[in-house]
Amino acid sequence: MHTETPSLPYTGLRVVEFTHMVMGPTCGMVLADLGAEVIKVEPIGHGRDGDATRQLLGSGAGFFPMFNRNKKSLALDLQTPEGKEAALRLIATADVVSENFKPGTMHKLGLDYDNLKALNPRLIYVSHKGFLPGPYEHRTALDEVVQMMGGLAYMTGRPGDPLRAGTSVNDIMGGLFGALGAMAALAQREKTGRGQEVQSALYENNVFLMAQHMMQFAVTGKAPAPMPARISAWGIYDIFKVKDEAQIFLAVVSDGAWTTFCDAFGFADLKADERLRTNNGRVTNREWMMPILRERLRVHSADMLASTFEAQGLPFAPITRPEELLDDPHLNASGGLAPITLPDGRETKTVLMPVMLDGQRLGVRLSPPKLGEHNAELLAELGYSTEEIAQLSQPS
Repeated sequence: MHTETPSLPYTGLRVVEFTHMVMGPTCGMVLADLGAEVIKVEPIGHGRDGDATRQLLGSGAGFFPMFNRNKKSLALDLQTPEGKEAALRLIATADVVSENFKPGTMHKLGLDYDNLKALNPRLIYVSHKGFLPGPYEHRTALDEVVQMMGGLAYMTGRPGDPLRAGTSVNDIMGGLFGALGAMAALAQREKTGRGQEVQSALYENNVFLMAQHMMQFAVTGKAPAPMPARISAWGIYDIFKVKDEAQIFLAVVSDGAWTTFCDAFGFADLKADERLRTNNGRVTNREWMMPILRERLRVHSADMLASTFEAQGLPFAPITRPEELLDDPHLNASGGLAPITLPDGRETKTVLMPVMLDGQRLGVRLSPPKLGEHNAELLAELGYSTEEIAQLSQPS
Protein backbone atom coordinates (compact mmCIF):
# COMPACT_ATOMS: atom_id res chain seq x y z
CA MET A 1 0.00 0.00 0.00
CA HIS A 2 2.75 2.47 0.95
CA THR A 3 5.71 3.29 -1.25
CA GLU A 4 7.54 5.70 1.04
CA THR A 5 11.26 5.42 1.78
CA PRO A 6 11.65 2.86 4.64
CA SER A 7 14.31 4.87 6.47
CA LEU A 8 12.03 7.82 7.27
CA PRO A 9 10.51 7.99 10.78
CA TYR A 10 6.84 8.05 9.80
CA THR A 11 6.91 5.58 6.94
CA GLY A 12 3.65 3.60 7.09
CA LEU A 13 1.74 6.41 8.80
CA ARG A 14 -1.33 7.64 6.92
CA VAL A 15 -2.49 11.23 7.34
CA VAL A 16 -5.68 12.58 5.80
CA GLU A 17 -5.89 16.35 5.72
CA PHE A 18 -8.76 18.71 5.06
CA THR A 19 -6.73 21.89 4.87
CA HIS A 20 -6.15 25.08 2.95
CA MET A 21 -4.01 28.23 3.11
CA VAL A 22 -0.82 27.75 5.23
CA MET A 23 -1.39 26.54 8.80
CA GLY A 24 -2.98 23.15 8.15
CA PRO A 25 -0.88 22.40 5.05
CA THR A 26 2.30 23.12 7.04
CA CYS A 27 1.37 20.44 9.58
CA GLY A 28 0.82 17.92 6.80
CA MET A 29 4.02 18.92 5.04
CA VAL A 30 6.08 18.30 8.19
CA LEU A 31 4.59 14.82 8.64
CA ALA A 32 4.94 14.13 4.91
CA ASP A 33 8.60 15.17 4.86
CA LEU A 34 9.14 12.78 7.77
CA GLY A 35 7.79 9.93 5.65
CA ALA A 36 4.05 9.82 6.26
CA GLU A 37 1.66 9.22 3.39
CA VAL A 38 -0.33 12.46 3.46
CA ILE A 39 -3.56 12.56 1.46
CA LYS A 40 -4.95 16.02 0.81
CA VAL A 41 -8.73 15.86 0.35
CA GLU A 42 -9.68 18.79 -1.88
CA PRO A 43 -13.24 20.03 -2.49
CA ILE A 44 -14.81 19.96 -5.93
CA GLY A 45 -18.32 20.83 -7.07
CA HIS A 46 -20.55 23.76 -6.07
CA GLY A 47 -18.08 26.25 -7.55
CA ARG A 48 -15.07 24.82 -5.74
CA ASP A 49 -11.97 23.77 -7.63
CA GLY A 50 -9.66 22.32 -5.00
CA ASP A 51 -7.63 24.19 -2.41
CA ALA A 52 -8.25 27.87 -3.16
CA THR A 53 -4.55 28.64 -2.66
CA ARG A 54 -3.91 26.96 -6.02
CA GLN A 55 -5.26 30.15 -7.62
CA LEU A 56 -3.88 32.84 -5.29
CA LEU A 57 -1.88 35.73 -6.72
CA GLY A 58 0.72 38.06 -5.24
CA SER A 59 2.01 37.18 -1.78
CA GLY A 60 -0.13 34.02 -1.78
CA ALA A 61 1.30 32.59 -4.98
CA GLY A 62 3.88 30.54 -3.10
CA PHE A 63 1.48 28.98 -0.58
CA PHE A 64 0.37 25.90 -2.48
CA PRO A 65 3.72 24.84 -3.99
CA MET A 66 5.60 25.40 -0.73
CA PHE A 67 3.34 23.63 1.75
CA ASN A 68 1.88 20.77 -0.28
CA ARG A 69 4.86 18.75 -1.45
CA ASN A 70 5.11 15.04 -0.61
CA LYS A 71 1.30 14.80 -0.63
CA LYS A 72 -1.33 13.03 -2.69
CA SER A 73 -4.46 14.83 -3.89
CA LEU A 74 -7.91 13.27 -3.63
CA ALA A 75 -10.64 15.49 -5.11
CA LEU A 76 -14.12 14.81 -3.72
CA ASP A 77 -17.47 16.57 -3.48
CA LEU A 78 -18.06 16.29 0.26
CA GLN A 79 -21.52 17.82 -0.12
CA THR A 80 -22.79 14.60 -1.71
CA PRO A 81 -23.47 11.36 0.21
CA GLU A 82 -21.13 9.49 -2.12
CA GLY A 83 -18.28 11.93 -1.63
CA LYS A 84 -18.69 11.93 2.12
CA GLU A 85 -18.82 8.11 2.17
CA ALA A 86 -15.53 7.96 0.24
CA ALA A 87 -13.95 10.36 2.75
CA LEU A 88 -15.18 8.22 5.66
CA ARG A 89 -13.78 5.06 4.05
CA LEU A 90 -10.44 6.81 3.70
CA ILE A 91 -10.49 8.09 7.29
CA ALA A 92 -11.12 4.55 8.51
CA THR A 93 -7.63 3.70 7.18
CA ALA A 94 -5.94 6.79 8.66
CA ASP A 95 -3.75 7.34 11.70
CA VAL A 96 -4.13 11.13 11.70
CA VAL A 97 -6.75 13.56 10.41
CA SER A 98 -5.79 17.23 10.16
CA GLU A 99 -8.06 20.21 9.45
CA ASN A 100 -7.96 23.99 9.63
CA PHE A 101 -11.41 25.21 8.63
CA LYS A 102 -13.64 27.63 10.52
CA PRO A 103 -15.22 26.28 13.72
CA GLY A 104 -18.29 24.25 12.87
CA THR A 105 -17.32 23.43 9.27
CA MET A 106 -16.16 19.89 9.96
CA HIS A 107 -19.13 19.29 12.28
CA LYS A 108 -21.55 20.23 9.48
CA LEU A 109 -19.85 17.66 7.26
CA GLY A 110 -19.99 15.03 9.99
CA LEU A 111 -16.20 14.91 9.96
CA ASP A 112 -15.53 16.37 13.41
CA TYR A 113 -13.60 14.47 16.06
CA ASP A 114 -16.63 13.31 18.05
CA ASN A 115 -18.06 11.61 14.98
CA LEU A 116 -14.81 10.17 13.70
CA LYS A 117 -13.49 8.73 16.96
CA ALA A 118 -16.49 6.39 16.99
CA LEU A 119 -15.43 5.19 13.55
CA ASN A 120 -11.75 4.92 14.48
CA PRO A 121 -10.89 5.08 18.23
CA ARG A 122 -7.15 5.11 17.44
CA LEU A 123 -7.50 8.24 15.31
CA ILE A 124 -5.50 11.34 16.15
CA TYR A 125 -7.41 14.45 15.10
CA VAL A 126 -5.50 17.73 14.71
CA SER A 127 -7.51 20.96 14.59
CA HIS A 128 -5.75 24.18 13.61
CA LYS A 129 -7.77 27.20 14.68
CA GLY A 130 -7.56 30.92 15.23
CA PHE A 131 -7.94 30.62 19.01
CA LEU A 132 -7.93 27.83 21.54
CA PRO A 133 -11.22 27.44 23.49
CA GLY A 134 -12.14 30.64 25.32
CA PRO A 135 -13.85 34.02 24.86
CA TYR A 136 -12.21 34.68 21.47
CA GLU A 137 -12.78 31.29 19.85
CA HIS A 138 -15.77 32.47 17.80
CA ARG A 139 -13.67 35.11 16.02
CA THR A 140 -12.21 34.66 12.56
CA ALA A 141 -8.42 34.89 12.76
CA LEU A 142 -5.72 35.47 10.18
CA ASP A 143 -1.97 35.69 10.67
CA GLU A 144 -2.13 39.48 10.44
CA VAL A 145 -5.06 39.66 12.87
CA VAL A 146 -3.19 37.84 15.63
CA GLN A 147 0.03 39.73 14.92
CA MET A 148 -1.86 42.95 15.59
CA MET A 149 -3.71 41.78 18.70
CA GLY A 150 -0.85 39.67 20.03
CA GLY A 151 1.93 42.26 20.22
CA LEU A 152 4.06 41.10 17.28
CA ALA A 153 3.13 43.98 14.96
CA TYR A 154 3.78 46.44 17.80
CA MET A 155 7.21 44.95 18.47
CA THR A 156 8.18 44.75 14.78
CA GLY A 157 7.28 48.27 13.69
CA ARG A 158 8.65 51.60 14.75
CA PRO A 159 6.87 53.36 17.64
CA GLY A 160 3.38 54.31 16.52
CA ASP A 161 3.70 52.32 13.30
CA PRO A 162 2.76 48.66 13.90
CA LEU A 163 4.04 46.39 11.15
CA ARG A 164 3.29 42.75 10.41
CA ALA A 165 6.27 40.41 10.17
CA GLY A 166 7.52 39.70 6.66
CA THR A 167 6.26 36.12 6.46
CA SER A 168 3.37 33.96 7.70
CA VAL A 169 5.07 33.30 11.03
CA ASN A 170 1.99 32.24 13.01
CA ASP A 171 0.49 30.13 10.25
CA ILE A 172 3.76 28.27 9.76
CA MET A 173 4.57 27.89 13.45
CA GLY A 174 0.96 27.00 14.24
CA GLY A 175 1.24 24.16 11.74
CA LEU A 176 4.53 23.08 13.29
CA PHE A 177 2.93 22.96 16.73
CA GLY A 178 0.05 20.98 15.25
CA ALA A 179 2.56 18.46 13.91
CA LEU A 180 4.34 18.42 17.28
CA GLY A 181 1.03 17.72 18.99
CA ALA A 182 0.33 14.90 16.52
CA MET A 183 3.74 13.40 17.27
CA ALA A 184 3.08 13.56 21.01
CA ALA A 185 -0.34 11.93 20.51
CA LEU A 186 1.21 9.19 18.38
CA ALA A 187 3.73 8.49 21.14
CA GLN A 188 0.94 8.35 23.73
CA ARG A 189 -1.11 6.04 21.50
CA GLU A 190 1.76 3.57 21.64
CA LYS A 191 1.12 3.36 25.40
CA THR A 192 -2.66 3.59 25.55
CA GLY A 193 -3.87 2.31 22.17
CA ARG A 194 -6.19 5.31 21.95
CA GLY A 195 -6.20 8.39 19.78
CA GLN A 196 -7.07 11.92 20.87
CA GLU A 197 -7.82 15.42 19.64
CA VAL A 198 -4.93 17.90 19.29
CA GLN A 199 -5.52 21.64 18.96
CA SER A 200 -3.17 24.37 17.78
CA ALA A 201 -4.06 28.03 17.36
CA LEU A 202 -2.73 31.19 15.72
CA TYR A 203 -3.32 33.56 18.62
CA GLU A 204 -1.73 31.37 21.26
CA ASN A 205 1.19 30.77 18.91
CA ASN A 206 1.70 34.50 18.54
CA VAL A 207 1.54 34.99 22.31
CA PHE A 208 4.20 32.28 22.66
CA LEU A 209 6.41 34.34 20.33
CA MET A 210 5.79 37.37 22.55
CA ALA A 211 6.55 35.52 25.78
CA GLN A 212 10.13 36.78 26.05
CA HIS A 213 8.89 40.38 25.95
CA MET A 214 6.09 39.63 28.40
CA MET A 215 8.65 38.14 30.78
CA GLN A 216 10.97 41.08 30.17
CA PHE A 217 8.23 43.32 31.57
CA ALA A 218 7.54 40.91 34.44
CA VAL A 219 11.24 40.92 35.40
CA THR A 220 12.11 44.60 34.84
CA GLY A 221 8.77 46.34 35.37
CA LYS A 222 9.45 48.34 32.20
CA ALA A 223 7.38 48.01 29.05
CA PRO A 224 9.46 46.61 26.17
CA ALA A 225 10.08 49.05 23.34
CA PRO A 226 9.45 48.04 19.71
CA MET A 227 12.50 46.37 18.23
CA PRO A 228 13.56 49.37 16.07
CA ALA A 229 13.53 51.57 19.19
CA ARG A 230 14.83 49.08 21.75
CA ILE A 231 17.92 49.52 23.84
CA SER A 232 20.03 46.73 22.40
CA ALA A 233 21.73 44.32 24.75
CA TRP A 234 24.89 44.77 22.67
CA GLY A 235 26.90 47.86 21.82
CA ILE A 236 27.30 47.12 18.11
CA TYR A 237 24.38 45.23 16.61
CA ASP A 238 23.12 47.21 13.68
CA ILE A 239 22.81 47.84 9.95
CA PHE A 240 25.51 50.05 8.43
CA LYS A 241 25.30 51.98 5.17
CA VAL A 242 28.66 51.62 3.44
CA LYS A 243 30.41 52.30 0.13
CA ASP A 244 28.16 52.66 -2.94
CA GLU A 245 25.10 52.96 -0.67
CA ALA A 246 25.24 49.24 0.13
CA GLN A 247 24.01 47.95 3.49
CA ILE A 248 25.39 45.27 5.80
CA PHE A 249 24.54 44.06 9.30
CA LEU A 250 27.51 43.98 11.69
CA ALA A 251 27.67 42.74 15.28
CA VAL A 252 30.29 42.95 18.02
CA VAL A 253 28.74 41.23 21.03
CA SER A 254 31.56 40.51 23.47
CA ASP A 255 34.57 42.29 24.91
CA GLY A 256 36.95 39.92 23.16
CA ALA A 257 35.16 40.56 19.88
CA TRP A 258 35.54 44.32 20.45
CA THR A 259 39.30 43.94 20.72
CA THR A 260 39.38 41.81 17.59
CA PHE A 261 37.22 44.33 15.72
CA CYS A 262 39.37 47.32 16.72
CA ASP A 263 42.58 45.49 15.79
CA ALA A 264 41.19 44.39 12.41
CA PHE A 265 40.29 47.95 11.39
CA GLY A 266 43.07 49.85 13.19
CA PHE A 267 40.79 51.57 15.69
CA ALA A 268 43.46 51.84 18.39
CA ASP A 269 41.93 55.02 19.85
CA LEU A 270 38.55 53.34 20.40
CA LYS A 271 40.19 50.22 21.81
CA ALA A 272 42.05 52.36 24.34
CA ASP A 273 38.99 54.34 25.41
CA GLU A 274 38.03 53.11 28.88
CA ARG A 275 34.40 54.10 28.29
CA LEU A 276 34.17 51.44 25.57
CA ARG A 277 36.10 48.67 27.29
CA THR A 278 33.00 46.65 28.29
CA ASN A 279 29.85 45.77 26.37
CA ASN A 280 27.68 47.66 28.85
CA GLY A 281 29.95 50.65 28.42
CA ARG A 282 29.52 50.50 24.68
CA VAL A 283 25.74 50.26 25.11
CA THR A 284 25.75 53.30 27.40
CA ASN A 285 27.92 55.28 24.98
CA ARG A 286 26.18 54.30 21.74
CA GLU A 287 24.95 57.86 21.17
CA TRP A 288 28.43 59.16 20.36
CA MET A 289 30.18 55.88 19.50
CA MET A 290 27.91 54.80 16.64
CA PRO A 291 28.26 57.96 14.51
CA ILE A 292 32.04 57.54 14.69
CA LEU A 293 31.84 53.90 13.62
CA ARG A 294 29.36 54.67 10.84
CA GLU A 295 31.65 57.38 9.46
CA ARG A 296 34.75 55.19 9.58
CA LEU A 297 33.12 52.07 8.12
CA ARG A 298 31.17 53.76 5.30
CA VAL A 299 34.38 54.10 3.19
CA HIS A 300 34.62 50.29 2.93
CA SER A 301 32.68 48.08 0.55
CA ALA A 302 30.18 45.59 1.87
CA ASP A 303 32.27 42.77 0.39
CA MET A 304 35.42 43.97 2.16
CA LEU A 305 33.59 44.26 5.49
CA ALA A 306 32.05 40.81 5.05
CA SER A 307 35.39 39.18 4.25
CA THR A 308 37.09 40.89 7.21
CA PHE A 309 34.35 39.96 9.66
CA GLU A 310 34.31 36.37 8.35
CA ALA A 311 38.09 36.08 8.65
CA GLN A 312 37.95 37.35 12.24
CA GLY A 313 34.99 35.13 13.24
CA LEU A 314 32.73 38.12 13.84
CA PRO A 315 28.98 38.01 13.06
CA PHE A 316 27.85 39.78 9.89
CA ALA A 317 25.11 39.49 7.30
CA PRO A 318 24.38 40.85 3.87
CA ILE A 319 20.90 42.33 3.43
CA THR A 320 19.39 39.67 1.19
CA ARG A 321 16.10 39.56 -0.71
CA PRO A 322 14.07 36.32 -0.76
CA GLU A 323 14.52 35.71 -4.49
CA GLU A 324 18.30 35.88 -4.09
CA LEU A 325 18.22 32.88 -1.75
CA LEU A 326 17.38 30.57 -4.66
CA ASP A 327 20.97 31.11 -5.82
CA ASP A 328 22.56 31.09 -2.36
CA PRO A 329 25.78 29.06 -2.61
CA HIS A 330 25.46 27.54 0.86
CA LEU A 331 21.85 26.44 0.38
CA ASN A 332 22.63 24.94 -3.00
CA ALA A 333 25.83 23.19 -1.90
CA SER A 334 24.42 21.89 1.39
CA GLY A 335 21.22 20.44 -0.04
CA GLY A 336 18.87 22.99 1.48
CA LEU A 337 17.07 23.45 -1.83
CA ALA A 338 15.53 20.66 -3.87
CA PRO A 339 14.00 20.51 -7.35
CA ILE A 340 10.23 20.20 -7.73
CA THR A 341 7.75 20.28 -10.58
CA LEU A 342 4.90 22.73 -10.13
CA PRO A 343 1.34 21.57 -10.89
CA ASP A 344 1.51 23.52 -14.18
CA GLY A 345 4.59 21.57 -15.23
CA ARG A 346 7.27 24.19 -14.63
CA GLU A 347 10.48 23.20 -12.83
CA THR A 348 11.81 25.16 -9.85
CA LYS A 349 13.46 24.73 -6.44
CA THR A 350 11.82 24.45 -3.06
CA VAL A 351 13.10 24.89 0.49
CA LEU A 352 13.56 21.81 2.64
CA MET A 353 12.92 21.62 6.38
CA PRO A 354 15.90 22.96 8.37
CA VAL A 355 16.81 19.65 9.99
CA MET A 356 19.01 16.66 9.22
CA LEU A 357 18.33 13.10 10.33
CA ASP A 358 21.27 10.69 10.35
CA GLY A 359 23.23 13.11 8.19
CA GLN A 360 20.49 13.47 5.57
CA ARG A 361 18.10 16.26 4.65
CA LEU A 362 14.42 15.36 4.33
CA GLY A 363 13.85 15.56 0.60
CA VAL A 364 11.04 15.75 -1.93
CA ARG A 365 9.45 12.42 -2.87
CA LEU A 366 6.36 13.92 -4.50
CA SER A 367 6.02 17.32 -6.12
CA PRO A 368 2.92 19.38 -5.21
CA PRO A 369 0.07 17.37 -6.72
CA LYS A 370 -2.31 18.31 -9.47
CA LEU A 371 -5.92 18.47 -8.32
CA GLY A 372 -7.25 14.92 -8.01
CA GLU A 373 -3.98 13.45 -9.28
CA HIS A 374 -4.29 10.40 -7.03
CA ASN A 375 -8.04 9.79 -7.22
CA ALA A 376 -7.75 6.57 -9.24
CA GLU A 377 -5.00 5.10 -7.05
CA LEU A 378 -6.59 5.91 -3.71
CA LEU A 379 -10.21 5.16 -4.55
CA ALA A 380 -9.29 1.81 -6.13
CA GLU A 381 -7.47 0.92 -2.92
CA LEU A 382 -10.70 1.70 -1.03
CA GLY A 383 -12.60 -0.78 -3.20
CA TYR A 384 -14.26 1.48 -5.77
CA SER A 385 -14.76 0.32 -9.34
CA THR A 386 -13.50 2.21 -12.37
CA GLU A 387 -17.00 3.52 -13.03
CA GLU A 388 -17.49 4.62 -9.43
CA ILE A 389 -14.10 6.36 -9.45
CA ALA A 390 -15.09 8.30 -12.55
CA GLN A 391 -18.35 9.39 -10.92
CA LEU A 392 -16.71 10.41 -7.65
CA SER A 393 -14.04 12.39 -9.50
CA GLN A 394 -16.54 14.59 -11.38
CA PRO A 395 -17.85 17.76 -9.74
CA SER A 396 -21.60 17.88 -9.35
